[in-house]
Amino acid sequence: MRVWRIVLIVVVVLGGLFVAADRIAVSVAQNKAAERAQATQGLDHKPKVSIQGFPFLTQAAFGKLDDVKIKAEDIAAHGDGQSLRIATFNADLHGVKFSNGYRTAIADSADGIAFITYADLSKAAPPGVTVSAAGTGADGKAMVKLTGTIPGIGTKISVLSQVTVRGADTIGLHAQSLPKELTALGLEDTVRQQIDFERQLTHLPSGIALTSVTTTPDGLSVEAGGKHVTLAS
Repeated sequence: MRVWRIVLIVVVVLGGLFVAADRIAVSVAQNKAAERAQATQGLDHKPKVSIQGFPFLTQAAFGKLDDVKIKAEDIAAHGDGQSLRIATFNADLHGVKFSNGYRTAIADSADGIAFITYADLSKAAPPGVTVSAAGTGADGKAMVKLTGTIPGIGTKISVLSQVTVRGADTIGLHAQSLPKELTALGLEDTVRQQIDFERQLTHLPSGIALTSVTTTPDGLSVEAGGKHVTLAS
C-alpha cells in the first residue's frame, strides 16, 4: 500500500508540473501570436489571442491547434482615403498551423464578426449625414436611418437606407427612396451622390471575406468567414 501511495503522489506531482508547463507554454505562444498578428495586420493595439483545448503541448507536438480565438478592439479601418473604425472584431480560427516560432499562423478555416457603432459609421458618412438605427425591413434586409442636410442644396432629409456587403471587404448604404420634392426637381442623382456610399473594412485577417450584415440597436454586426486564413506571417 505504501508503494502505491508513493506512486500516486509522484503521478500527482508530475501531473501538476505538466499542467504548469502546459499553461506557461500556451501563454507564451498566445503572446507571440498576438504580437505577430498586430504587426501583420497593422493594428494600433495588440489583439487578444486565446488558444483553446488542453493540453496545448500535445496539440503543438502534432503541429496543429484545433481552435484559436482572437479579439481585436478599436481597429482604424483606412481605405480609399476614408476611415471607418471597427469597435470590435472577434474571430474563431479552426485547424491552426503555427510555424517559425509562432511567428506564422494559418488556419484551415475561420469565421468572425466585426461590430461598427452608429457613431463611428456617422463619422465615416458623407459630410452632414448622421446614421442611426432603423431595424429590419419588411423583407428582412438590414436598414439604417440617414438624416442630415444635403451640401449645396440646403435641404434636410430623413431616409431609410439598406446596408449590404459589397465584395470581400466593403459595406455599402443605398437609400430605398428619396423625398418626392427632390425627385420632382430632378435632384435624385445629385442627392444620391451625397448619401449613398461605401466603406472598406481593412486590417482584418488575410483570407477573411465579409458575408452578411445585420443591424442592432447600437450598430452594425458584419459577419465574415474564409479558408486558409492568415493570422500572422
